[in-house]
Amino acid sequence: MERYRAGTLRTPQKRLQTALVEETESAWQPQVRARAREQASTSSGMMVELTAYFGFTASGSSDDGRIRTIITPISPTYARQILDLQEAGATEEDLHPIVGEAITESYFTEWGTRAGGLRADFTHVQAIEFLF
Repeated sequence: MERYRAGTLRTPQKRLQTALVEETESAWQPQVRARAREQASTSSGMMVELTAYFGFTASGSSDDGRIRTIITPISPTYARQILDLQEAGATEEDLHPIVGEAITESYFTEWGTRAGGLRADFTHVQAIEFLF
């Protein structure tokens, strides 16, 4: 280690490099993740990226169901519910109802400013990713 700090060696051997990366990530990643989760559930919310088949139920809706990829911010309230369920061991399918409500609120009804009464249901989920 001293040779790397002194600059006499610049590139560690593969085995040492792997060990250094693993040790570094084990020390700081849990703390970074914990801070990001806390911030998402209390103040900033988080982004959700979802690819699924969406159908709509609302009187007068002209949108036919189809595959959509949606990236949208969700409120801290929904972020907290999702993170709590994940910690409790919920499966991705267990998260669908809450993610559906969150996406309906933020993406389709724009926080209650349009499309009142619209409810988005999604099936055939291809991917859900939570971005902090």
